[in-house]
Formats: sequence, structure tokens, C-alpha cells
Amino acid sequence: MNLSEISPAIALTPLDGRYHAQTAALVEYLSEPALNRERMRVEVEWMILLANGFAGNDWKPIVTGVKPLTEQEQAFLRSIPEEFGAQGIARHAAHEAVTHHDVKAVEYYIDDYLDSAEQVLGAPTQLTDLKTLVHFACTSEDINNLSIARCVKNAIEHVWLPGADAIVDLLAQRAEEFKDMPLLSLTHGQPATPTTLGKELAVYVYRLGRQLKHVREQEYLGKINGATGTFGAHLAALPNVDWVAVSREFVENRMGLTWNPLTTQIESHDWQAELFDTISHTNRIMHNLCVDTWMYISRGVFAQVPVKGATGSSTMPHKVNPIRFENAEANFEISCSLLDTLAATLVESRWQRDLTDSTTQRNIGSALGYSVLAHNNLLGGLKSVHPNTQVMDRELDENWEVLGEPIQTAMRAQELAGRSGMERPYEKVKELMRGHSISQADVESFIDSLDFDDETAARLKALTPATYVGLASMLVGYDRP
Repeated sequence: MNLSEISPAIALTPLDGRYHAQTAALVEYLSEPALNRERMRVEVEWMILLANGFAGNDWKPIVTGVKPLTEQEQAFLRSIPEEFGAQGIARHAAHEAVTHHDVKAVEYYIDDYLDSAEQVLGAPTQLTDLKTLVHFACTSEDINNLSIARCVKNAIEHVWLPGADAIVDLLAQRAEEFKDMPLLSLTHGQPATPTTLGKELAVYVYRLGRQLKHVREQEYLGKINGATGTFGAHLAALPNVDWVAVSREFVENRMGLTWNPLTTQIESHDWQAELFDTISHTNRIMHNLCVDTWMYISRGVFAQVPVKGATGSSTMPHKVNPIRFENAEANFEISCSLLDTLAATLVESRWQRDLTDSTTQRNIGSALGYSVLAHNNLLGGLKSVHPNTQVMDRELDENWEVLGEPIQTAMRAQELAGRSGMERPYEKVKELMRGHSISQADVESFIDSLDFDDETAARLKALTPATYVGLASMLVGYDRP
């Protein structure tokens, strides 16, 4: 049995197979049918604008010989994309099989609907004679750039951002919850100045918050200006129309995008590169979070909640593997590789047009899909871990040498204040603590051996590795940029 002959077709990629349930929401915006549906929306809204005008044009038809469309006629046109389902997908595919051109197939698909307008509306209508208004003065890229921008914008706002926000919100909640929970830091993998678990999580809240702010402020540009961006065909047909104003009205007020006044045949895709770079950067921050959490689990700082019935290892029954974080790492890496390629490729076009962007942009769904899949894995992983305070307390109690930093810094301050016996503070503390196992008694004895003023001596002797966390708890309040 050939697997390729099985019906329905077996998915080639894990996004549409094994992980379909986790990425299906993107189908609504970034699948091929979703793009075709958006193309239909652009086409019919362009028809409505040309027929009915806009405020800056005194609501007069832009195209001579076309009467303003009635509310019923406009509703009929807008129903074309809204009713685009399984039968519509098949009908569009049949047109494309003949045209070998996806946008032309959309045009013919709309023509089919116009043929049925009178029957559907139950009365004579000019729509049956308006096939020539479909795709009027447009090049395919006029339709495509607007459709893709709207598809991506909706996918980001309705799917990607909510998933990223859920991670940041959970991290912020945990940062606040654990802001006073002391944690031994490891710099270069070695014991270092203690912090708190909440403060370390808050670092990620802040880093991610900055990137998500950039995503929310992202411009989505669009154009509708003809084959090489000159409005040449528009002026040849209707020289008295202010086509610049019409274009701007359509892109900004009808499509909800930022108008790009200067393009070649294509909208230059710089906004896409900006967005994909930002998402890739966000992915990498979350990848860093996955790695850190994985290592906290390995170290015992985080304990995992076992899933009843789940298998950690096929041969070692005791294991609870941090697979959610490992899966998230891998999927973030795949997403970044695709996003980086998109960002690098889309900003270049040979002179006024080449078609590499068309092929490349068909992978936007995959690029965001792997990121969304990673979000799901990371969020599930974060929900399944909790601090192991016994391990954290033991680590701190076994590393009194980390108090060498505050002691030598206090010695510097005392020397500058004129206190005798405080010279070479770094070297003295280094001789005591570097490469040695240090106890609380050793620290107190060293403090007593020096001529600290009483207040400083008492303050230093009151310190423990668990209390030497500086302003870590307070800094959690700065986690939202």
C-alpha cells in the first residue's frame, strides 16, 4: 500500500499532521483557502469603492457608467468571501486548473457569482453586467499584497500574540509569587551573588514585553497602484480621477492598513521583514527561557509535576523528562530559520518584479505555525513545574563564599572613609574564600578580624546567602516595559 494513495491525504508536515490541533487556528488566516478568501474580500471591496465612491469624492461613482450599489448588492458581494467553503475551494481550484493563475481564478470565481446575482436577489441588478469592474485597473500584486497583509495581521492579532501574551502573563504571575524566594545564581556555571527566582523570571517578562510591544506597534503596509506603481492604467482609462486619493482611501480605510505611496509592481515587503525579525527575536528569547528552565529542572531548582499515565523513558520508569521545553526549543529553532529566510528574501526584488516572493510567502504559515506550536509546549511546560525550595535552600547554605562580594565591597567603602586595615580588600577576601569550603563561622570570624565600625560589622554578620539578594524583590515591579 502506497501511503501517498491513501484518502484523505496524509499530511506531509507535522503542523498539519501530528500537531494539527495545536496549529489549526492559523488555518483560518494563513492557509491557501484563507488567502483566496481574503483576495475575494479585497476584490469585492474594490468594486464597492469604485461604484460608490467615498467621502473625499463626494460619494460619487469613481468609474463612469456604474451606478452606486444598493445595500442589497453590496451585501451580496460581501457574501462571496463569507460563504467561501469546501464547495467554493473546489470551484476555485477548477478555475485555477485552467488559468494556472490563482488570482485570475479568483476573478473568474467572482464572475460566477455575478451571473447568479439576479436569481439570488430576486430582482434585476446591475451586478450581472459588472464583470468588467472586477479587478479593474489592478495587477495581481495589488490584490495579493493587501490580502497577505490582512492575513498576517489577523494571524498575529488573533493567534500568535494571544499565545505569546499567555506565556508573559504566566511568567509575570510567577515572578510576583516567587519574588522573595532566594536562589543561588550561577555565572559561568559557578556559584555567584544570590538573586530571587521571581526576579529571574521577571527578566524574561521584561525582555519579552519589549518585543511584544514592537509587534503590537508594527505597521502593515499595502498598496494598490497598478503594474509598476505608476497608476498608468488608471489614468489611461479615467484621467480625471484622483487615483492617489482613491488608493489611499482603499488601503487605509477599507483595508485597515498603512498606505505605501511608492512601490514597484510589488509592495516592498519591508514591514514583513521587520515583523518576522521581531518574532524571530522573540522566539530566541523564549528559546533562552526553555534552556534556562531545562537546566533549573536538571539542577533540581524546579520540580516537574508527573502526568498520570505518561512515560518518561521506555526503560527507566523513574524518569520525568522535560520534553515540553525540549520540543519548544526545537520548534522555536525551526520557526526562526524560516522567519530569518523570509526576512532576508522578501526585501529583495529584481527591478520592478520577480516571483520569488510569491513562493516564499506561502511559508509564512509554517514559520508562525512552528512558533505557535512552541508557545503551546512552553506554556504547558511552565505550568507543570514548581520550585523545589529544599534544593534552593541547600544550595545557598552550601555556598557561604558568595558573601565575599559584599564583604570586600564594604571593606572598600571603609578604606575610602579612612578606616585602617582595609587595604587590598579584594585580595584578602580572595585568599580566604577562593577554592575553599567556607562556613558561616568562617565568614563571621573574618569579619571580626577586621576593624569594621560596629554598624557595618553587624550588617555584614547578619547577611546569609539567602538574605543577600539586594533589591531583587523590588525589581520585579519593573518587569513590564
